Amino acid sequence: MDRIAIIGGARLEGEIPISGAKNSAIKLMAASLLTEDALRLTNMPRLADTRFLGKLLERLGTEVVESEGADGPETLLRTREIVSAIAPYDLVRQMRASFNVLGPLLARTGQAKVSLPGGCTIGARPVDLHLQALEALGVQIDLHEGYVYAQAPRGLQGGPIDFPIASVGATEHAMLAAVLAQGDTVITNAAREPEMIDLADCLNKMGAKVSGAGTATIHIEGVSRLHGATHAVMPDRIETGTYALAAAMAGGEVRLTRTRSDFIQALLDKLSEAGVEVTPHNDGLTVKRNGARLRAVEVDTAAYPGFATDLQAQFMALMTLADGESVIRETIFENRFMHAPELSRLGADITVSGGEARVRGVDALEGAQVMATDLRASVSLVIAGLAARGETMVNRVYHLDRGFERLEEKLSACGAQIRRISGGGDEE
Repeated sequence: MDRIAIIGGARLEGEIPISGAKNSAIKLMAASLLTEDALRLTNMPRLADTRFLGKLLERLGTEVVESEGADGPETLLRTREIVSAIAPYDLVRQMRASFNVLGPLLARTGQAKVSLPGGCTIGARPVDLHLQALEALGVQIDLHEGYVYAQAPRGLQGGPIDFPIASVGATEHAMLAAVLAQGDTVITNAAREPEMIDLADCLNKMGAKVSGAGTATIHIEGVSRLHGATHAVMPDRIETGTYALAAAMAGGEVRLTRTRSDFIQALLDKLSEAGVEVTPHNDGLTVKRNGARLRAVEVDTAAYPGFATDLQAQFMALMTLADGESVIRETIFENRFMHAPELSRLGADITVSGGEARVRGVDALEGAQVMATDLRASVSLVIAGLAARGETMVNRVYHLDRGFERLEEKLSACGAQIRRISGGGDEE
């Protein structure tokens, strides 16, 4: 099992290009099931998650071709026909978002059998809202032996979908299904993340009629068929925020390109409050910190446009070296402080009580063996290792490969002393 070794203390200087957004790319890939024509996705991240979903789509009948285009990596997906409407457990369990093939399969064939995704290390993350949305579109659902058996014998029927809470995955799933439903669908209390806009833009290029994405109310006028299109995946806002935090942690000056600063404004506000210099520019932003100690700040995670839960672990790493006590409240997922004990192995002073973590800044972190528990926790340990004295060894980094493309290469290019060690056992 691969590990990542980091020798801390090197300042970061240089430029990091941001990849396409994982959380958007996997839903755009699922959209390819909605048409027999080819969907060409550019600015595609090459990640374990996108490859997992590619394997599932191939099982369903999609031809998946990866290549290098004029503007970087791209993927061509074409589903001339659905050869199987069954998404088995052995593939769905590897990535929760693959559950979102259910809606497109129903829209295309009227029936599907998809495994429930199972548990998650950062909380329950149930799919009940996904199923309620599909039932609102006329789908008959039966749960049996860990699978969802779904049928729409009269085809999908447009209708009102009112979410009790704003759910990113359920909103995207409802959009993917409703575009081919008969009649109009109105989604209220919809998630407002930028990924909603990206998915809607792609679907509209394919001939859908979606309006209001990025607001709390999305209107979809169903159409009879969709066609092929070319769409560039939006930049990854979580990767953008992560490298901004890495630069703030290690010190130095890093320019993040091929991205947008407005996607992470809540984070940038907190970085400025902590004493980090942030300068937005046309194709991204520059993050700079030269020697001055960080100031402790309070953070509450929230749905977009609030502070992203996917940046909470990385921000906690930053606060371990701040002057004073910071308070971080996690309001989205339970069990999302599992990185705290690992940061404590590096010398951090963190007390967790329920959904609140109190971080008392220390003068320095010391390198140690640590273990990754999930994707964002993994990269928080890398960020901490950049500033820790001596060597930090991050074990179980397969989590990192799910969401960060060429992480060691991008950080090394800015002066970080970081390397991957392939194979071998992980340290418990």
